[in-house]
Amino acid sequence: MALFSITRYAAEEEEEEEAGAEAQERARVLLERLREQARARQLRRQREERPRGAGGEPAAGGEAPSPGSEERGRPRGERRAAAERAAGGSAAPGGGEEEEDGGAAPAEGHGAGSDSEEDVKQQEDKRNLKNKSKRKKRDEETKGAEKKKARSEGAEGNQSTKEELPLAASREEATPPPSSLVVLGDYDRKPMQKVQPFLPQWLAQPKLLQKRIKENLIPVGDVPGIHPKLLKKLQMNGIESFFPVQAEVIPAILQSASNGYLMGQGGYRPKDICVSAPTGSGKTLSFVIPIIQVLLDRVVCQVRALVVLPTKELAQQVSKVFNIYTDGTGLKVVLITGQKSFAKEQEMLIQKKVTGYCSLADIIVATPGRLADHISKTPGFNLTQLRFLIIDEADRMIDDMHQNWLNQVVKAAFQVENDSGSNRLFQRTKPGPVTAASCCYPQIPLQKLLFSATLTQDPEKLQQLGLFQPRLFTSVYSEKKTLRDGTETEQDAEEKYTLPEGLSQCYVPCDLNSKPLLLLHFMLTMKFTRVLCFTNSREASHRLFLLVQAFGGITVAEFSSRLPPNERQRTMKEFEQGKIQLLISTDATARGIDIKGVNCVINYDAPQFIRTYIHRVGRTARAGKVGLAFSMVLRIQERRFLRMLKDAGILDIKKHLVKGKLLKPLVQQYEEALSKLEKAVKGEQAQKRA
Repeated sequence: MALFSITRYAAEEEEEEEAGAEAQERARVLLERLREQARARQLRRQREERPRGAGGEPAAGGEAPSPGSEERGRPRGERRAAAERAAGGSAAPGGGEEEEDGGAAPAEGHGAGSDSEEDVKQQEDKRNLKNKSKRKKRDEETKGAEKKKARSEGAEGNQSTKEELPLAASREEATPPPSSLVVLGDYDRKPMQKVQPFLPQWLAQPKLLQKRIKENLIPVGDVPGIHPKLLKKLQMNGIESFFPVQAEVIPAILQSASNGYLMGQGGYRPKDICVSAPTGSGKTLSFVIPIIQVLLDRVVCQVRALVVLPTKELAQQVSKVFNIYTDGTGLKVVLITGQKSFAKEQEMLIQKKVTGYCSLADIIVATPGRLADHISKTPGFNLTQLRFLIIDEADRMIDDMHQNWLNQVVKAAFQVENDSGSNRLFQRTKPGPVTAASCCYPQIPLQKLLFSATLTQDPEKLQQLGLFQPRLFTSVYSEKKTLRDGTETEQDAEEKYTLPEGLSQCYVPCDLNSKPLLLLHFMLTMKFTRVLCFTNSREASHRLFLLVQAFGGITVAEFSSRLPPNERQRTMKEFEQGKIQLLISTDATARGIDIKGVNCVINYDAPQFIRTYIHRVGRTARAGKVGLAFSMVLRIQERRFLRMLKDAGILDIKKHLVKGKLLKPLVQQYEEALSKLEKAVKGEQAQKRA
């Protein structure tokens, strides 16, 4: 340790000596340069200045005074200072030094004569010799001071360097790098290039459907391949024209089963079909008609078509449409949603005979949970002859896979029976690679049909369905709009969902306390009728129903899962008949239910997801009619709500402001209704406790 310290201090002394030598050399060079400059200035001044007489006239004889005479004409102190300046030095502080004996005496007259330049140089040399010793002392003192200063600066150097580093870094950050260099972390704002998703070909190149329903109606007779019996049924139900989605999808399904339901076209497995079209565009009829037509020639009653829907009400609605068009055909439609007892549904599905179980249903309409129960618990329930699997509201069915129902259906459809004999010829196995062996035995194909107004384009989610070479029919695409100058521009380029053509959308900014008053204002002041109002929960729906009922003047009802099925059916029927002005509901009625005569939809609670918004407002303006949609949005929610619509390509929503003075006449009666609501809620809580 001591050796290390000695070496370190020795190195520091050597560094100090080198630094002192360099400083001394620099000082010497600078001193010589200053001396030369002082001499040049003095000579220039002497040439330019000429001695003048007292009256400003030149001296007698017209001769210019020499530099020496000028020096002699100056006072002794000034001459000494000039000499020191010429030598590059400075006078000693205090000015108390003795005057040299060899100083020149003042000139006796201005025109007495001049000395030569050599005399001036000799005088300067003498003065330099005399001041040499003084300068030497000053130089030694300066060197000592410089050494001390160098040591102190060495200690402060590290600190100053540390302080300069962040300053230099900040300057570098403030000044952007040259444009020719690519620097990570550059602060220049550059437009972000939008990343286009890589989609499979069937998603990237779909079959496009017309958006405008009224302008693209197609007569029923112009659609090829429809059976005369079904044409007659359509005319009996007042349907003379097909909507664009129906005119495209019905022939596609019929073509896939042109050789009958036992095998696909040309013996190949038919392609699956996906349909994405707005609410109220006729998607239900687009799969009801072709399925019934394909099964018209069936001989043995077996489950050939299975329709799976997310809610009981929607399943009941689809079952009703099937019953209308199967009337008189011999096809049997069975609804299993849990509205009847499990044993009753088993009796509707299966009949036990001496030879075994036989099916009583050709077409089953079911909810996923109840379907999974029958697959696992009903003996004799057989899906091995299933030809069509229809998944309505497919996006929700993908998100909510109750009891893994899809895998159970596929497993039951490809289940190998233990019976031997001729039945083995038509037993099917899970599809795999096409080989010579797989083509030896014909088997009934299973074709999947997907329908939704908000069908996802996420390949990862769609992969769960195990689609086979699917075809997509969609009305979600960008349209070209012709301007006055003849040029065409892309419109709705960012559109992800389509809404009914006749729908008008508005949103009302409000606060939490004014929402009930706004609803009452719409119903009483603006005279809205047949209004469907949505909330986000059963509790909110029930409390709002009690509040409006306590306010009075409005025929109101509630519709939610807290009510029994019979009461819900009765409420829906009364609403369609116009006996109920305001129906307050949860999202139970938002999915696919065709409620006739809905003039206005009010989102009392703003939807949190865009798909919920699409299905809510889609309850009005159905089948090409006109409808109105209002959304009450809290001011803290307004920005997020508008961004959600913008991201979905919905830009035609208007802001509707309601002035506070319009709500004042309702305040007193509203406060009375609040007190009644409090009593009613307390009474219900007491009944629950009891």
